[in-house]
Amino acid sequence: MSFMLNAKRKTPVFPSPRYSTSPGAVLGVDGGGTKTDAVILDLDLNILGEGVAGPSNPLRVGVVSAATAIREAVDKACDVAGLRRTDLVAAEVGLAGVRRHELRARMHDTLKGLGIVDVVVVGDADIALYAATQGAPGLVVIAGTGSICCGINARGKRACAGGWGPLAGDEGGGAWIARRGLRAIAYASDGRGPATSLSAAAGKYFRVSNPSDLSTAVYAPSITNEYLAGFGKFVIQAAKAKDRVAREILVEAGKELGAAASAVIRNLKLERETFPVGYVGGVFASSEELVLSHLREALLDIAPRAFLTPPKFPPAVAAARMAHERLNDIALAV
Repeated sequence: MSFMLNAKRKTPVFPSPRYSTSPGAVLGVDGGGTKTDAVILDLDLNILGEGVAGPSNPLRVGVVSAATAIREAVDKACDVAGLRRTDLVAAEVGLAGVRRHELRARMHDTLKGLGIVDVVVVGDADIALYAATQGAPGLVVIAGTGSICCGINARGKRACAGGWGPLAGDEGGGAWIARRGLRAIAYASDGRGPATSLSAAAGKYFRVSNPSDLSTAVYAPSITNEYLAGFGKFVIQAAKAKDRVAREILVEAGKELGAAASAVIRNLKLERETFPVGYVGGVFASSEELVLSHLREALLDIAPRAFLTPPKFPPAVAAARMAHERLNDIALAV
């Protein structure tokens, strides 16, 4: 389905899909640099429909393209659920790249065109935090392409560490692991560091015949941060195969993520509390204990009562539950 642009404001005008009407439902969206997930729940929290579309990080693809991907994912979920967008009574849209208030406000204004009365735009870390804690005090550590740690305490204070992007941070994320792997290959090639199986793995991934050609391949205009992060999987595979250099990279990744978590714990004064620390993202899923064990050690040092836990819901479902909870809060206030 195509959309039109308002000639004056370049704001997407979204046509409504033609589906049968149904009782109210809530929408959750998880939008990142790779894809966008949308989930619709009924008011009893049952899943009615799900949809997937392309990336919707406005910093990466722009506000209009992000809004288009969100609309596509929502329309697919509506199609499965047999609903119109106007049947959705509340929506929580969690997006990567919207930490700045100005950008978040622009996305909110643009998404008004969806025709959903109550839309709230938050960061992807906010919905991941809810997925881990359901609004209770606790933390979430995200290690996907990038990385960030966010938390909330019993007084409702929030704090984050990391999330500075590929140039200034994202320590422990997939792209950071990939860069550490490339640096190790350069060291090995020059004789500044030990040999590593990563040299051969990089040759296959970046399609070069020898390590000296990597400097040309990795700086090509077509190499995105997301593509670079894909090489992080090879670093993890090498670590599982006992490559010493790769294992040291994952040790460092776990310690960096632990440092971010420690900063948030100190900021929220949670050192003596019992609380969950959720862990989310492809780095944790693929590396298993190689990264998680060092994150656990850091937590034990600063907050012995903290405990690691996988998320209770997928991020998009968590977002929809946040929208549902907001509806309940409004109803109680009336």
